[in-house]
Amino acid sequence: MQQIGIQKINRTSLRDQVYTALRQSIIMLELAPEQKLNDNELAARFGVSRTPVREALKRLEDEGLVESFPGAITRIAPLYNDAARHAFPVAAALHALATRLAVPQLQEPHLNELEQANEQLITALQQQDAIAAIEADDRFHRVLVLACANPELEKALQSVMSKIRRLELAKFSSIDHTHSPEDHKRIIAACKQGDTSLAAAEMEQNWLSLAAWLQEEGQTADDSTAKTDQTSHSAQTLTKDHQHSQQESTDSL
Repeated sequence: MQQIGIQKINRTSLRDQVYTALRQSIIMLELAPEQKLNDNELAARFGVSRTPVREALKRLEDEGLVESFPGAITRIAPLYNDAARHAFPVAAALHALATRLAVPQLQEPHLNELEQANEQLITALQQQDAIAAIEADDRFHRVLVLACANPELEKALQSVMSKIRRLELAKFSSIDHTHSPEDHKRIIAACKQGDTSLAAAEMEQNWLSLAAWLQEEGQTADDSTAKTDQTSHSAQTLTKDHQHSQQESTDSL
């Protein structure tokens, strides 16, 4: 199994700690899509029993990040475009709600944190550093999610975002991220003005624009597959016609 950033952990909240470490490794693609997992090996690496590992894997399976099959086979879930595509409008709505709830609570330190996170994002994008960019974007949105002080909303977002971030990281080089820092600047401006509705609308659009890219990218991939299938079918037809023609020539002789 590929080496990942796992170290022995304290005995408190073992399941949560194992879950957090595995989830992060899956999202950041340290554990590759479709990679098989062995709970005995994971338990040894964490320095825990198999029970918290199994509990963490079950939780990750509920989130769609891990799959299990008959015969005790457990693996990292493949990158499902459809799952991420369905997650985007949910994420957009939840982040917009978090923003709507957070704006009245924002203080100067919150606004400073938003600006610093966006500058960090700009730098990461300029350097084409995918992980740093994802972390900076997470930092930006986490300010508003935490400020809204709604644990149920935060829990719902955690499940949805895992699918989005994993696919975004896998396809980072082909995504046009240039709009994101500008979106963030408009969100910050609306937050400074205390315009709850505008800030929420800008936040929703920020996520929907990425969803639009995914839909377009998925359509391009589908079109490419369709063309490949059509070309393959045409080639097979030509081959059969050629073989048939040769057979007719042989029969005539």
